[in-house]
Amino acid sequence: MPRVWDVPVHDSTRVRDARVAAERAAALAGLDAKRAAALSLVATELATNLVKHAGGGQLLVELVPPALPADAAVPARLVQIAAIDHGPGIADVTAALSDGFSTARSLGAGLGTCRRVADDFALHSVPGRGTVALARIGAAPGTERAGAPAAVRAGGINVPFARAEYSGDAWTWVRAGDRATLMLADGLGHGPEAARASSAAVEELHHSAHLSPADCLGRLDSALRGTRGAAVAVAQVDTAAGLLRFAGVGNIGARLRTGDTWRSLLSRPGIIGVHRPRTLHEDRMPWAADGTLILHSDGLPSRWTPPAEAAMLTADPAVVAAGVIRDAGSAARPARDDTAVAVLAPTLPERP
Repeated sequence: MPRVWDVPVHDSTRVRDARVAAERAAALAGLDAKRAAALSLVATELATNLVKHAGGGQLLVELVPPALPADAAVPARLVQIAAIDHGPGIADVTAALSDGFSTARSLGAGLGTCRRVADDFALHSVPGRGTVALARIGAAPGTERAGAPAAVRAGGINVPFARAEYSGDAWTWVRAGDRATLMLADGLGHGPEAARASSAAVEELHHSAHLSPADCLGRLDSALRGTRGAAVAVAQVDTAAGLLRFAGVGNIGARLRTGDTWRSLLSRPGIIGVHRPRTLHEDRMPWAADGTLILHSDGLPSRWTPPAEAAMLTADPAVVAAGVIRDAGSAARPARDDTAVAVLAPTLPERP
């Protein structure tokens, strides 16, 4: 089930909580002592930064699929740590990521060291708006980039309601040749029973990578019988054909960006596993080389603004998801349910 550690970090006493969350996630992921120590270091450094430089923030620890998975029925799982804040931001990101640049009175590791020990590390910061720092570490070095190159990449953020142990939302993605399929499921209600429903959807999708979104929903409907059921959206990009297929049932939101324009993709009423529509409708539309797709559960406010700045849109998909959650939320608009955001975007060429 989607186990998520949601650690509010507003003073130095919570740095230990961040480290403990990382240690528990490392055990769940089967990391060896060396990799677990690296994960603990990253969690401690990111939590310390939240306290000393952002006036506090939120640290999320969870197991996620790689951003660039190989063709596989059972993909590798990594521990992802996301540090999110509304602080003053970082004026010079390049300097902050340089070795030798350390936070005051921290371990002296610095963000550069965090980037080096993690399988994947990303940082996005805007002065006056805040920062998102994200790291992923797997059971073996290079897990993040294992397998053949993919034309698209995916990432997501999951925030359990009221810092519960489990989230009723879950996302995953699979690849079969030129097809990449992203799914987001929102188990009915929240808590362990909702998590069981969404977890059943994740497990079944990994046996359905070859199917269209509508056919996936049909398979998922059978797999979720006996659970509470879930709202589910499935999006599939065929990069060779330049085609996006989308099918959704229930309250999963979807936004597609083509060029400078965002459009909403509509799901149909119903609950997968309980009451699915008689006909599973599938939308088809062009997929541009610069396209971005965002799926979200109803924990996100209905009126939210997609990111517009180029630096954010080209960031790691999980960073984009974290930015969406950060910018859509506020103390005046508290979350009323689990919140998950999953993003599918083109793979950028690696820098030399």
